[in-house]
This record gives sequence, structure tokens and C-alpha cells, in this order.
Amino acid sequence: MVWDASIRNAFADDPATEVVLVECFAKGDALSLSDAPAPQTPIAASDLCLVKLIVGPGHPGPAGAPSVSPGIGIEVWLPSRENWNDRIHVLGGGGWDGGSHGSANAIAELRAAMVAANEGAVSAHSDGGHPRPGAMPGQVAGGGDFAMNPDGTLNWVLLNDFASRAMHEVALKTKALANAYYGRAPKYSYFDGASNGGRQGLNLAQNHPEDFDGILADMPANNWSSFMAATVYPQLVFQRDLNGEVPSEKQQDLVSNAAIRTCDKIGEEHLGYSMDIASCRYDPTTDRDVLCVADGGNNSSEDAVTMAQAMAFNKIWYGPTIDGSVPSPAIDNGFDTKRGGKRIWYGYPRGTSLYNAIFSKLFQTNAGVANRTGPFTHGTDMLALIMQDARLASTNFRNASGDGVDGWKDLTYSEFARIVELGNAAQFELLNSNNPDLSAFCSLGGKLMTWHGIHDEAIPVQGITDYYDRVVEAMGGVDKVQSFYRLYLVPGAGHATPNGTSNPAASPPIVDNDKFYQLLVDWVEKGIAPGRIELSTPAGSPATRSQPICPYPQRATYIGGNPNVASSFECGSSR
Repeated sequence: MVWDASIRNAFADDPATEVVLVECFAKGDALSLSDAPAPQTPIAASDLCLVKLIVGPGHPGPAGAPSVSPGIGIEVWLPSRENWNDRIHVLGGGGWDGGSHGSANAIAELRAAMVAANEGAVSAHSDGGHPRPGAMPGQVAGGGDFAMNPDGTLNWVLLNDFASRAMHEVALKTKALANAYYGRAPKYSYFDGASNGGRQGLNLAQNHPEDFDGILADMPANNWSSFMAATVYPQLVFQRDLNGEVPSEKQQDLVSNAAIRTCDKIGEEHLGYSMDIASCRYDPTTDRDVLCVADGGNNSSEDAVTMAQAMAFNKIWYGPTIDGSVPSPAIDNGFDTKRGGKRIWYGYPRGTSLYNAIFSKLFQTNAGVANRTGPFTHGTDMLALIMQDARLASTNFRNASGDGVDGWKDLTYSEFARIVELGNAAQFELLNSNNPDLSAFCSLGGKLMTWHGIHDEAIPVQGITDYYDRVVEAMGGVDKVQSFYRLYLVPGAGHATPNGTSNPAASPPIVDNDKFYQLLVDWVEKGIAPGRIELSTPAGSPATRSQPICPYPQRATYIGGNPNVASSFECGSSR
């Protein structure tokens, strides 16, 4: 087959699609599109080909403006004909997305390449419809400034590409390429995403239910506009209550680890993380072991916290309110409470690593909500977009109407609450994959699975439990929903980190994404619905442990025996 001709014929009636690169790799080749491969560039395990596409129309504008894009960049990796397993396995994005998929000199997206080479599925991913700018010091690459036009108005073309259209186009183009290359349609199509990719997965189920037979939508940022803006709240608490002084990492760990120690006991053993965070009502304002002597405590170390700092932690754990108030944890610890009244979003469960060192190191970015270097800039980007005022953003945000100048620091609690609530307005609904009506996806026989770490350092887990509860209410009960959609909550797990807690010695059992994906495949192709799933700690962990996770709203309940063994727990009713 002549590659260029066959691929271009697949899009003969689609003038918006441009094939910008076709590159084939033989088994043993370095998977790089550059003359200078990146360190540790993997070797192709089998023959495969890469096709890069740009799907217009994109968005024109002045050269160098973040809002300018040639269109949606898509990379599709195709295994050899003899190795294809008749599946499509599309991967989701992360953060605000962004990429260089249209560039012939870009390093290949290696996870998609590995899926094609090792698994034998056609794999693909997208840049979400816009380039990824180079990161400046302190800047998170792939920020949200692409969504603001040079005049300060919102760029709805690229916002729509990011929110929904990009992944739908990936489904369409990947299927077209498979037909062109293999001469037959795929038998099964799967989507696999986490974080923003989880949001994308839910969006596909809600708005394009015909695109995929099975969807993994893990740790989803499905309430994008309100959740993202709300990530700034911890830093606002420090500004308003602590004169801008962020507690040290040792102070944060002192308090968070005290919360864990109070709430992690199963039987007679401390696990090092809590399995029942809903029952944890630890209050540092009454804990003399963490409070400094000047505020009535008995801690004389430099890591002791003041009463004001202790109250700040309670506010962060509870979540944003309209006036910065927080109830006593003895009355309401914030975990099971829905939004409403004074509460406008969810907080981070007690014991979560708030400065998020592991995640920040893993992705080379400031991702901790209580990081001493400032807020997670994806959140300040969202504040700027909601108000169409670039000055509210951190200094990473670039726009011709004015760059970000950390204007968020001057917000009052009530002003901040108003912005978060505006993020729920109808105009931002396209960003939020939270429509509970999944009836079309269900009718088409689709299967949907989600897991979310309870100690997620970026996205509070209550956002997905709230969504699932609304799906159950909208679609006729738990039994009906669990016939096609199952949610699992994972104690101790963070946001793409195996341990999301402040305790580095914690050894929570982890989700193996490949095994989770296989459960979805078995559900779609064999009709084997996932039930109780047993997780184990990885090799080399400080402790060896296995524990079950249960289909929500069930929870793992200790019934006796060794708390480090899964057989000591059963899946029981929710509280």
C-alpha cells in the first residue's frame, strides 16, 4: 500500500483535515522524530506507523499570541497489519492540554506509541486544539491563556475544541485511518483518560455516546470551571488570614500527619493512611501537640503551628465558603456534605499532601494547592478567564490586553466566591462534563468505569461522588446505573501518584491502570461486570498490603483479622 495516497484518500471529502506527517518505524527503531533523540527514548517493540493530522479550522490571530492555533493536532499510531488486535485505544490529555502534534520534529508521544507497539491496538491522542507554549520560570506549560483573545474576550473556538470537539475528532479520524490502513473497521473502540482525560471521557459519554464502546474516565476534572477556580482557595486563605505567609512544608506535614494518626487505625494497627476519611474529624485547633506554646499548645519546636494556621487548615480541608468561614469538624468535617448554603466547593481530605511534592516533582510544575511558591496556575488561569481579566492570573498568563500580575491576591472571600459561582454559569457549561443523563450511552451498550484517589492532591474526590449520585438520581437508581457505569474510590491514592498523603511511609495498595483497562475490555467484550477489585502494594513498598475497592456507593468494611490482607474486608453498604 502507498502510505500517502491511502491516508489522504481517507480524508478526500474532508478539506478541514491535513496530513502533515507519515512516519514508519521498524521493530528495534528508536521512537523519536528528531535527529537528536531524547534521553531514554524507547525502542519500538514491533513495526508501527505514525500519522500526524491537523483538523481545522483553528483560530487565526497575531503571530505568537497564545490564542492562535492551526487546528486540532492529532497523532495516530498504527501497529502492523498482522499485529492489529482489531481495537482502538485512544488516550486522553492532561491539564489544559496543548502540544506540538503538527510538528515533524516533535518527539513522539511515547505512551500512545507503546500502546500500539505492545498492545497491538491503534492508539491516538490530541493536543486539545492548541499549541503548548514553552514554560517560563514558574510557569505551567500548556496553560489556559490560549482561551483569551488579544482583546481580552474569550476564544470560544479553541475553548470548544479543548472542551469537546478535539476528542470527538480523534475518534472519527482514528476510525477512518484504521479503515484505510487495514481495510476493515475496528471491532471495539476504547477511550482511556485521567484528570482532564477523565473529564474528556465523561464528555464523550455524555455528548458523543456513539464514539466508544468502553470508556475509562479516571480522577476526572469533570467540574472544570468551578473546581479549577476553587484550587486557588487555599492560597487565598493564606493571603486573607495569614498575611500571605504560607505554612512551611514541615508545619503542613506536622498537622496532616497528626490527622492521619488520629484516623488511620484499623483493628489494633495504624495503617499510615485513612480508609474511612468520612469519619475523620481531627481538629488541629484543639490539638495541643501541634499548637505552639504561645497559643496554648505544648509544641515548642519551630514546626509548631499557631491557632490561625490551625484554623487555616480546617478551612482548606472543608473547602471554599462565601465568607471564608468553616464549621467545627465535630459538626461537619466537609467530606460527606454537599455544596449549598455557604459552601461553594469541596476541600481536600485530612491527611492529603497539600503542597504535593511528589506530583510537583513528577510533572516538574507547581501543582500543590498549598505550595509555598504560589497557587496552581491552572486555577488562576481559570479565574482570569471567568472574569475576562488577565490581571487576575499568575505571571505565567500572557495576553495583549495585559499579562497576569497575581491579581487574585487582592480578592476578598466574597469576591472569590462570586467568581467561582460565575464559573457555573451556562456559558462555561461546555467545559464541565457533568450532565447526569447518560441514557444514550447506556442504550448503545457502552460501558464506563472510573476510579478516583481519596487523597487526590489536585481534584477533590467529592466532585465525582456528587456526579455519580446525580447520575443515579437521574437514571433510576443504583442497579440501573451499575449495569453500565461503575465508580471506585481508592484510599490513600493521589492524583497520578500512588501515595497522595502527607505520610511518605504510607503504603496504600495501588491501581494498576493496565489491569483496570482489562476489566473494562472484559466488561465490553465478554459481559463480565467488574465487582470487588483487590489491589496490592507495588514491589519494594515499605509495607506489603492488599485491600479491596468496591463499586460506589459500597465501601470496604473491616470484618476482623489482619488489616493488611484483603480478606479482612468486605464490600458493604454505604454509610
